[in-house]
Amino acid sequence: MATKPRSNTPKSKKTPLRKRISSIVTKVFLWFLMVTVLWVLVYRFVNPPITILMIQRNMERSSDDLPHKMEKKWVDFEDISDNMKRAAVSAEDQLFLKHIGFDVKAIEKAFATNKKGKKIKGGSTISQQTAKNVFLWPGRSWIRKGFEAYFTVLIELLWSKERILEVYLNVIEMGDGIYGAEAATQAYYGKSCTKMSRSQAALIAACFPNPRRWTPKKATTYIRHRQYLIMKNMRRLGPLDF
Repeated sequence: MATKPRSNTPKSKKTPLRKRISSIVTKVFLWFLMVTVLWVLVYRFVNPPITILMIQRNMERSSDDLPHKMEKKWVDFEDISDNMKRAAVSAEDQLFLKHIGFDVKAIEKAFATNKKGKKIKGGSTISQQTAKNVFLWPGRSWIRKGFEAYFTVLIELLWSKERILEVYLNVIEMGDGIYGAEAATQAYYGKSCTKMSRSQAALIAACFPNPRRWTPKKATTYIRHRQYLIMKNMRRLGPLDF
């Protein structure tokens, strides 16, 4: 009985575990890159409808047996008072138009202050704050900071400075359940943010660091001093040249 000739084709070997893991990691990374870039590109043209912070705040209200509250109304960049734009830049990020997302000196200063064990101080630019508010969750972990840096680079590359400031002034928390300049101006002054005066804008901006603790309706001596400094910076800053 004739025997069948042996096949010269080598038996298929199993893919090593390291290669399989590397392949999975590569695919996950590419999907993450594609999804996040597309997400940022969409928000270049589409206004963000809600943020994780807004959801979290309402969950906190529910746990405290309080009714949901989310006052917000989008206002286009050209309709926001120039006073509000200048107050925000003067209060939070005076190099906004010059940097590419990060203020290295401010970050170094904040790191040195925090290292000494003093009150925690942030060095975030308006771009970083926008990235955090729109795409991420609240927190201070290094992982979240890493994602914040990544999204900051993306919006600086894919958005204009006008778009970054527009989104920032429409989504940030400006009081208990109050988000954006329009809702804040309506709540505190009973008018639209298109008609905000310099002192009113500076007072709202003075409360940015802790809007649930500080309010323009009951401005403390400390907040009034911040308002004075912001107005001083606004005069020095002059018109914003986008």
